[in-house]
Amino acid sequence: MSDWKHFQEFFLHHPELDMSLDLSRMNLTSDFLASMQPRCEAALADMKELEGGAVANPDEKRQVGHYWLRAPRIAPTPELRAEIETTLDYIEDFARRVHSGEVAPPTQRRFTRLLSIGIGGSALGPQFLAAALGSGDDKMEVVFLDNTDPAGFDALFEKLGADLASTLTVVISKSGGTPETLNGMLETAEAYRKVGLTFAQHAVAITGNGSVLDKQADKEHWLARFPMWDWVGGRTSVMSAVGLLPLALQGVDIRSFLRGAQLMDVWTRDGATWQANPALALALAWYRAGDGQGKKDMVVLPYKDRLALFSRYLQQLVMESLGKAQDLDGKTVHQGIAVYGNKGSTDQHAYVQQLRDGLNNFFATFVVVLHDRDGSSIPVAPDATSGDFLNGFWMGTRQALSEGDRSNAVVTLPQVTPLHVGALIALYERTVSFYASFVHINAYHQPGVEAGKKAAASILKLQGEFVGGLTSEWLGVSALADKLGADAETVFLLMRHLGANPRDGIQARGQGLQLELRRG
Repeated sequence: MSDWKHFQEFFLHHPELDMSLDLSRMNLTSDFLASMQPRCEAALADMKELEGGAVANPDEKRQVGHYWLRAPRIAPTPELRAEIETTLDYIEDFARRVHSGEVAPPTQRRFTRLLSIGIGGSALGPQFLAAALGSGDDKMEVVFLDNTDPAGFDALFEKLGADLASTLTVVISKSGGTPETLNGMLETAEAYRKVGLTFAQHAVAITGNGSVLDKQADKEHWLARFPMWDWVGGRTSVMSAVGLLPLALQGVDIRSFLRGAQLMDVWTRDGATWQANPALALALAWYRAGDGQGKKDMVVLPYKDRLALFSRYLQQLVMESLGKAQDLDGKTVHQGIAVYGNKGSTDQHAYVQQLRDGLNNFFATFVVVLHDRDGSSIPVAPDATSGDFLNGFWMGTRQALSEGDRSNAVVTLPQVTPLHVGALIALYERTVSFYASFVHINAYHQPGVEAGKKAAASILKLQGEFVGGLTSEWLGVSALADKLGADAETVFLLMRHLGANPRDGIQARGQGLQLELRRG
């Protein structure tokens, strides 16, 4: 049986947003909360410095200013404020001109579809927004290329078919050199060329000023270019042109989306105590659940189809921000919180059995939406609609977890609207920042990601040497590894890939470890 007084103490509600956070089942004791007060004060001070323009990404000597995107007035300089506001106006104006047909493809009356090419935060944010806020009344249908999978390219272009002629393509890359995005752009340009169309007449760039992509778009006279500022990281870019341009082209009210984030920022900026600050309170709950060391995973269960991609979005936001080997003092700490989940009630059939009866190595977050649907609902059982069942399922699952002493929190939205999705994203952005301060790490750099990119580049370089080293003689793994002075396992994996995808006259014979290659 729940304790009503305890529930009231840990139930935080915002009247204007009508959003709430329930932490009554996260084991937040008075002793723990009192002990964390100094860290809370430090986290609030850190946030103030961040919003004031402090350099928060020392690896790249960059400020971290995604909070300025929804409140330009707090940007540290008048120039930055003007740039943010001007870009927002430009996004809205460009979307209006596309919708009216003023900006149109050369062979069609207007653009009807949008193809977004990006990777990581440049894909996950727009994908989440498109799924959460799209409808049958969208002005443009949005599709995505977010990988470098050749079969994925083929499937998408086959799906677009003749509609490629009325498709506007947005290429999103800060540097212009991100391999996955560059490959997607080149494959898309080839798809346009094959049907007699010119890519530049369908293309828009979101990129850094002066980047390789920016220069290409300028030289080839693409339809438009939008800034991707160096002070906005990929995982926090959804309220820049990265997220706003696709959303505006889709026909969604981007001002309302930003307004929701503004309201959440104010709530979580002015609240000096956890009782008045849901992001601070949620960060405390994360810290408590994992003993400040990420010992428990975060299972995200949104009980609304529109929010099904929210856990994927949070995976990058949380795991790339908090997954760090060292703290701010250079001490090895291996921090992080693993995030997984999908949607309820679908996935309670998949893994709630383990959550309830298996290892107690997680805490759950239910994301609940009060409004079932526009219009009335039929009864699917005596005195119960399908929405009543959905509500009963999350409540029942929560009760089952609580009975097993499994920590869980509940975030409740009245509806899935631009306003409330903006607020939801802002809540988690600020929670991540506060938690990072608690555990003394930098949430705004990603050395592990860069290490992976460098390793991939070295492998592709080796592949070039590998191909160049092939002759008419059949060579196996050991012979080719010795010839290149390279690791045999790496050579085998490259041989296997090239054997399955021969090019440039390369021939293959044999299978598995007996595979041999030569240039025919």
